[in-house]
Amino acid sequence: MKTLVLDLDETLVHSAFKQPKNYHIQLPVKMDSREFIVYVLIRPGCREFLEEMAKIYEVVVYTASLSQYADPLMDIIDPQRLCTARLFREHCTLMDGVYVKDLSKLGRSLGNLILIDNSRNSYKLQP
Repeated sequence: MKTLVLDLDETLVHSAFKQPKNYHIQLPVKMDSREFIVYVLIRPGCREFLEEMAKIYEVVVYTASLSQYADPLMDIIDPQRLCTARLFREHCTLMDGVYVKDLSKLGRSLGNLILIDNSRNSYKLQP
């Protein structure tokens, strides 16, 4: 089976610390003993997309975001846990000030991976 690896921010959602005019989720996030509110706008058709893709692929989310934010957000976006794995910033490699996703950490054949990500820097270890 092929594995579809999805980025979170700017691919499935758009998030901001400053309250925008429109948002779907107001997510409290604790970082460094402080609590922040993250305002999240879910991309249109996101949940339906995950449902359909889970019928065809193993779906994995791999984000450079902190797990304190991304994990609870995925619990909301994907309550059925259609995404079988979640990888976060701690699974990334810091290179030249950029968090790079090392797809070999998935433990799957690179020939069976499909990555959807808005940043080409994110996958520069496996172009």
